[in-house]
Amino acid sequence: MGSCFDQIIDRRKSDSIKWHKYGDDVLPLWVADMDFASSDAVIEALRKRVEHGVFGYGEEPEELRLAIVEKMEAEYHWSIPEEAVVFLPGVITGFNLACHAFTEPGDGLLVQTPVYPPILNAYRTSNLTQDEMELTRLSDGSYAIDFEAFKQTITDQTQMFLLCNPHNPVGRVFTQAELEKMAEICLRNDILICSDEIHSDLVFSESHHVPIASLDPQIARRTITLMAPSKTYNIAGLDCSFAIIPDAELHKQFLAARGGMVGEVNILGFTAALAAYQYGQDWLDELLVYLQANRDILSRFVDERLPGISMGKPEGTYLAWLDCRQAGIGEDPASFFLENARVALNDGHTFGTGGEGFVRLNFGCPRSVLETALEKMETALCNHS
Repeated sequence: MGSCFDQIIDRRKSDSIKWHKYGDDVLPLWVADMDFASSDAVIEALRKRVEHGVFGYGEEPEELRLAIVEKMEAEYHWSIPEEAVVFLPGVITGFNLACHAFTEPGDGLLVQTPVYPPILNAYRTSNLTQDEMELTRLSDGSYAIDFEAFKQTITDQTQMFLLCNPHNPVGRVFTQAELEKMAEICLRNDILICSDEIHSDLVFSESHHVPIASLDPQIARRTITLMAPSKTYNIAGLDCSFAIIPDAELHKQFLAARGGMVGEVNILGFTAALAAYQYGQDWLDELLVYLQANRDILSRFVDERLPGISMGKPEGTYLAWLDCRQAGIGEDPASFFLENARVALNDGHTFGTGGEGFVRLNFGCPRSVLETALEKMETALCNHS
């Protein structure tokens, strides 16, 4: 099956934001959107649903809740009741809704930078203050948590911690010990945890994802977990995500805050999610092997052929975080590579403190596209030097 991920699908002729933002001569390795067709199971389920021909208001499939419950038990030994699941049109919607539901204007929101821009900006939607702690970059390019800094960042106003795990953009899959320490500090300070775990299925062989709420029932009672099949199966455009909220009171508050503010999941999103969870595991297993090989090729290329650039190997996601500060290409490496290599990357500055001089690179693409982009970046560096 691996060869199917080598297939080049022409997305310039589709409605792809990724491939339309820049010129036709640009290779886009920026937004977190893979260039792979979804699994045959998902495509066939969507085909059958479309052939039905009627697309009126729909309801969630009963089997989908059960599939999620069984997935949590099988993968994480986490037992959740079906009624803990709340379907949402997106994880970004989920954490913004959580801010609205559980905080008041002026409360503090704790985040770890550099971080996914919508998380970085979530405090604005509910008029909160931002409590930022910067992750510590180690000599090998990986990142760690300074727990003293974590504690010191918390103020009397801090009411919620917005965790990103696996972490976007640095690629960490936090260990159980790290999660336990963060959860213990939050519980001690009566801070609610909202955990964005959208990349939880995209974890490489040396790591294992642990939902923070699965650690202990007491932690689960103070946690809103956000997950989705969207990144995993490349179906983000179908807008199907979910929250897991085991605590009845938090669940009630979350639904009350939702009110008429948040739309429903569309029927094709439900169809795709159910097919992915029921029949997509073989495809996902092959995808992870392919992505890990892409990651390793990228890591070697950076080490051997991109002078002045370094990266830590991501433990999860299909996103790499490249440090360009020693490459001599100025303070805006994303613009440098766009202009000189015709490769589009995410500007590290948009990920907040600690992102200056970095770029984020999406290696969820056919290997030939990745290799061509890297060769273009190498040529741009050589010409510049």
